[in-house]
Amino acid sequence: MLWKYTLLWFGLPILGIVNGVIRNFFYKDALGELLAHQVSTVCLLALIGIYTWLFNSLWRLQSARQALIVGLIWVTLTVAFEFLFGHFVTKHPWTVLLHDYNILEGRIWLLVPVWTALAPFTIFRLQS
Repeated sequence: MLWKYTLLWFGLPILGIVNGVIRNFFYKDALGELLAHQVSTVCLLALIGIYTWLFNSLWRLQSARQALIVGLIWVTLTVAFEFLFGHFVTKHPWTVLLHDYNILEGRIWLLVPVWTALAPFTIFRLQS
């Protein structure tokens, strides 16, 4: 079962990319960069929750322990993808990649990896 959920992780970056494209093309100019970032982050949190809910309905996680392991796998893959792809493929410096994690500047992106880690467990509990 863990391999299915590991493969399902590949849908999460797709959700994130689509969410970012929608932000950049439809509401970033109207809201401004910071508010658009915040709205986009909240939208992605909802999308991750819906995605997890749907797939846990199809392939039910068997235990809370398994759900926690899936969350750990997902957050590890997410952070690795974000920083490795962001730095080595899109050539963003580390400071740019870390900028979205600065809560003191109103950046709330940190909620995405936190929710990515907790979503499988939370959804498992809600559906049990």
